[in-house]
Amino acid sequence: MKFLYAKALGIAALALMPLAANAASTLEQVKQRGSVNCQVGRPEAGTFMLSNDGVWYGRDVAVCRAVAAAVLGDASKVQFQIVAGGARFTSLANGESDLMVRAATNTLKRETQLGLDFTTVNFYDGQGFMVPKSSGIKSALELDGATVCMDPGTTGVANVADYASRNKITIKPLMFQDRQVRLATYLKGGCDAITTDRSGLASDRASFPVPEDHEILPETISKEPLGAFVRQGDSQWRNIVTWVVHAMVTAEEIGLTSKNIDEMKAHPQSTDQSRFMGLEGDLNVGLGLSPEWAYNIIKHVGNYGEVYELYMGKGPEGGPKGMDIPRAGSLNASYRDGGLIFAPPFN
Repeated sequence: MKFLYAKALGIAALALMPLAANAASTLEQVKQRGSVNCQVGRPEAGTFMLSNDGVWYGRDVAVCRAVAAAVLGDASKVQFQIVAGGARFTSLANGESDLMVRAATNTLKRETQLGLDFTTVNFYDGQGFMVPKSSGIKSALELDGATVCMDPGTTGVANVADYASRNKITIKPLMFQDRQVRLATYLKGGCDAITTDRSGLASDRASFPVPEDHEILPETISKEPLGAFVRQGDSQWRNIVTWVVHAMVTAEEIGLTSKNIDEMKAHPQSTDQSRFMGLEGDLNVGLGLSPEWAYNIIKHVGNYGEVYELYMGKGPEGGPKGMDIPRAGSLNASYRDGGLIFAPPFN
């Protein structure tokens, strides 16, 4: 009986092999479709916004466009998907999205229980609290007994519970799936404070009628390494998305920008620049992309520093205001400046 059972399992496995072999990889699907299905978060200043002329922009958008530039040679070939928070991971795992870039934190559970792979960090954040200045609260330790508005189903809920437990205080959570309802409740005094990642708090405050009336408290209560997720089981696509971000970081490290890359391509200043732009070497082969894949990213999207300044920094000259979150002295500074942003060797 054991032999027959094992034999049956072997036959079943063989029967499934052609299906797996014939299944198109994510790269093949994207090329056949002619666009990247990129899941982003709710519209939020700095990460994902729509301009007056109908163009999507932001930190998360830039990663989506960079993947499209690398794979298709055209940063505009993106289908942006806004998925409800409760369905975001399922939508990616079942193939509706090719990647998810929506300020999602890398955690043990997400990488081991949801059928997903984290790629690499493109922004280091941490959770904080915001209060009305009129409250007189200057520290999160003063929130004992406070009601705090927050998102359900996020790492933030556990972070607040852990922070309250560690500091022997009581914080009452008030959950809202809808961001606009959550913000409106806070502004009307329905909760004493609001909590999310600090960059999200800065975005929320920027949307308020009088931003100066609200203060982000100094404490950072969690680690929030943010980046893109992809489905498990497709190492080539995971490598592509990972090295797209690494390419943006590397370009900054070796002095390539969207403004000078054409000049540098005509007159490269070093072998690492030549290798990066596909003028020599074969860095494209293992990814299954064209030799100019990294050049296309920088040409059409920019390097890491340029993208940061556009959306998380001061913003483009004459364009929409950025979040004005200083990079200098933060974890998002280059490793050369004491931060954590660096890329593995590009060779």
